[in-house]
Amino acid sequence: MTRKATIVGGGVIGGGWAARFLLNGWDVAVFDPDPEAERKIGEVVANARRSLPALYDNALPQEGKLTFHDTLEAAVEGADWIQESIPERLDIKHKVLGSLTELAPAKAVIGSSTSGFKPSELTAKGARAIVAHPFNPFYLLPLIELVGDAEETERAAEILRGIGMFPLKVRKEIDAHIADRFLEAVWREALWLVKDGIATTEEIDEAIRMGFGLRWAQMGLFETYRVAGGEAGMKHFMAQFGPCLQWPWTKLMDVPEFTDELVDLIAGQSDAQSGHMSIRELERLRDDNLVGMMRALKKSGSGAGGVIKAHEAALTPPDNDGLPVTGDRQIPQSWTDYNGHMNEAYYLEAAAAASDRFMEIIGADADYIASGRSYFTVENHIRYLDELMAGERLIIRTQVLNGAGKKMHLFHFLYGAEGKLAATVETFLLHVDLTTRASSLPGPEVAAKLEAYAEKHRSLPAPDGMGRFVGQR
Repeated sequence: MTRKATIVGGGVIGGGWAARFLLNGWDVAVFDPDPEAERKIGEVVANARRSLPALYDNALPQEGKLTFHDTLEAAVEGADWIQESIPERLDIKHKVLGSLTELAPAKAVIGSSTSGFKPSELTAKGARAIVAHPFNPFYLLPLIELVGDAEETERAAEILRGIGMFPLKVRKEIDAHIADRFLEAVWREALWLVKDGIATTEEIDEAIRMGFGLRWAQMGLFETYRVAGGEAGMKHFMAQFGPCLQWPWTKLMDVPEFTDELVDLIAGQSDAQSGHMSIRELERLRDDNLVGMMRALKKSGSGAGGVIKAHEAALTPPDNDGLPVTGDRQIPQSWTDYNGHMNEAYYLEAAAAASDRFMEIIGADADYIASGRSYFTVENHIRYLDELMAGERLIIRTQVLNGAGKKMHLFHFLYGAEGKLAATVETFLLHVDLTTRASSLPGPEVAAKLEAYAEKHRSLPAPDGMGRFVGQR
């Protein structure tokens, strides 16, 4: 059954909420009196379609339906989740959250995207709401800070995990929650460095992205410092650097006067730094970089990569009627070359992943490999038949040509947009005993499942291109 989310406020954050739910199979209803809301949200969703599926090697659920409504009442009807993302003014939030409390179904979670207000402030006039604070771009970054009633935040957390998020339940309410308090501290210090002429906006950004920003992405703050302490760990680090806390390095408790001159200085340097690119171009650059880094983190399961890995494992596998579907994914930007299409090496990577998926289907999965048995690839032959572009959906189906004894002979069909056959990969594998590193017979259950597929596929015609070699006419 399709679930429904209602988004109240269609700015950058509201658009991110809409995209995250929509691309995870939820229907999304939007209420925003801004006549430009549909265009703005459409642009955010377009960016999300380009980037979010590229994090995954499996297909996300079929996209939900996006609708826009003229009244709150129509927008919230039947909603399972309602998210308020209006400007940070408490009087307006009281009014909107009050109306939502009256109109919302009892089953609906009502969340506020507020970055600073506490739940007790949001509900001071009787509204029902929790803080559900996301981080831009919300359709890619998994962190959501949840603050409020324990039972309601747990219910919210379960829903959010289902759309690939990492809900962080804040133990006690506090102004600006957790993450924004760190950001505020860094922001204040950065303003002083620019105002005092010590660094430009670009130099400060370089200090972050060339150094500790990369460490934080995978280890955070305390784990990074634990490693910095060497074999003696955190105690040694604290003993060595603890005295620095007494030194007058920072101005965190002292705020620079917010003058027109300071604004002009910051804005001017920022324009010089990145004004050659439009905001949409910067967003796409940011998204491509995030996808690349988060895919790297997914391999090790570190940080945000662990969230993606867990969410991907929970995605419903494709229907395996007919030739089994061994791949269903979006082609990421990182797979493209200077010609703008998928690099030749990634055809083999996609086919290798399809072989792995077929192994899982017949029972030669991670547990089987851990028991000391696997299949090793002996030979591949690729035919490049058509171009595949970034963002295109790639579906792979696999025919079994031989499954007797130690052999597994597969033929992968790689389909792109509108079902075009873009490539074929013929691959031959042998079953191996990982202890002796010699070929061996597979376990009886794996052998039976493989032979069943081979028998089923024997009646199929031999695939075009089977048995070819390089240069064959």
